[in-house]
Amino acid sequence: MTAPIPRDIPDLPPIPGHVVLPPTVVPARAVLIPARRRTVAAFRGLIAVLALTGVAIELLADGAPTTALSHFTIQSSILLALVMLVSARCAWSAHHPLPGALTGAALFYVVAASLVHHLLLHASSPFAIQGDSGMVWQTAATHILHTAVPVAAILDWLLLTPAGHLHLRQAPVWLLYPLAYLAFTLARGELLLPGTQGRYLYPFLDVAQHGYKIVLGNALLVGLALYALAVLLVALDHIRPDPLRRPR
Repeated sequence: MTAPIPRDIPDLPPIPGHVVLPPTVVPARAVLIPARRRTVAAFRGLIAVLALTGVAIELLADGAPTTALSHFTIQSSILLALVMLVSARCAWSAHHPLPGALTGAALFYVVAASLVHHLLLHASSPFAIQGDSGMVWQTAATHILHTAVPVAAILDWLLLTPAGHLHLRQAPVWLLYPLAYLAFTLARGELLLPGTQGRYLYPFLDVAQHGYKIVLGNALLVGLALYALAVLLVALDHIRPDPLRRPR
């Protein structure tokens, strides 16, 4: 037995106006399935092997591996190798790529180390590093880490990485690591005994020779140059052609 239908059905409240739902933005990575890019994976794997080879040569050629590991070039090369290995795996297995902030930071650090070496630490510079630069293995490691690896990383960025993923807000964040490295190398120099070989890793940061006033001034100039480099990378990332965008 069913309940009787009431004769008077109460009116429903009117719908006020025309309801317009706010537009939503769905990221492309949520709807597009990444494709396998095995050539890209192979190239990035080669970059990682090249960087790790340079690091290994440097560690074997240096009498104190802990000193070699304290150099900015070695640390940035290890970071780039790890990023390239993970990026190669993502490209090989059709996973979503790493965030642009991470890959951009790895690129920025190796390029910064390369520019500091070629512009500040070359033979004719007043900040040239005095050491066993004539040794074959040492020379090979220098060319690998300061020339071959940065050039390969730039080629990967220009030819194999989608454009427009770097942003200006990332530039100050990238400078946190060089700032922490400055504090580390100055603290390391203070903890080591005066006269210790390699007490200060870079001549323009040698407090024993120049004093804190000049060293901090040098660090400020280098920091401003690095920030300009970061801004330049972001600007180039937005004006360069996208290698993954197919022409219509």
